[in-house]
Amino acid sequence: MLFFFIDIQRYIILIIEKHIRTVAEVTIPERQPLQSLLCPNCRKLISRSEDFCPFCGMKNPGSGANRLMASMALNDPRLFIKAVITLNIAMYVLSLLFNSGMPGMGMNPLTLLSPGSRSLMILGGTGKLPIDSYHRWWSLISANYLHGGLLHILFNMMAFRQICPLVIREYGLHRTIGIYSLSGVIGFYVSYLAGVNFTIGASAAIFGLMGALIYYGKSRGGVYGQAIFKQVGGWVLGMFLLGIMVPMINNWGHGGGLAGGILTAYLLGYQEKTREKPGHRTMAFALCLITLLTLAWAVLSGFYIRLFS
Repeated sequence: MLFFFIDIQRYIILIIEKHIRTVAEVTIPERQPLQSLLCPNCRKLISRSEDFCPFCGMKNPGSGANRLMASMALNDPRLFIKAVITLNIAMYVLSLLFNSGMPGMGMNPLTLLSPGSRSLMILGGTGKLPIDSYHRWWSLISANYLHGGLLHILFNMMAFRQICPLVIREYGLHRTIGIYSLSGVIGFYVSYLAGVNFTIGASAAIFGLMGALIYYGKSRGGVYGQAIFKQVGGWVLGMFLLGIMVPMINNWGHGGGLAGGILTAYLLGYQEKTREKPGHRTMAFALCLITLLTLAWAVLSGFYIRLFS
């Protein structure tokens, strides 16, 4: 009799468990995959099934390639600014380590902790000598991340940190990357055509950012535009006057960078005229990749020359 009641109890428990599973399967639907995402270009919430972003027009915003580009730190202006400053500092430290002797320690503040010319040459300094003698056209990129002393890099990075956020606000991050990268190359190419034998520094690219702001202020007009134009124009005039008084400053590079910034800003446009497009993002991604590969080549070839020559 006891075993009979135990069997009945087990049977009732099995029926209850089966009923609970049936109810759960009916009342609790399967978890559906997320049907929305942030557009990799404009960061607006859109449907995953969209062929084009309704806000910025980006094609296939949910594709793996576009999501990969979104993860490459090209949507965070603060991260971009930190990355540029970090690269400049890293290349400056390497140029000191590549020195054959001690870096400059004289009383002249302009040459304080200055790396030697050979160190800067093998890491990608540009000009008539590197390009004509060694065919180092890639140095038009790498030279933007080299500096000739502690004050040189300090002033350039302070200027970059102050100007870049304003350019990003008016042009967007992706176009700012284009303006900064291309105007630096244009500035050094102009100085090469002018016969400058050897030159380095981020100032050509920084003048490109100022050129973009000058174009923006003049093109936009109004009280705000005129204020930007006058403010940045005063900075540019002061820098050129300083360049006349200090012979070590490459005014050809500054002027070329300024012109390059105005030209690229005109071609790319600013936010109030047209929003950033997927093509701007692709351009920024390509320029960042080219820059990183160029700097990697400069460092690796520099190590090779330093060790085996």
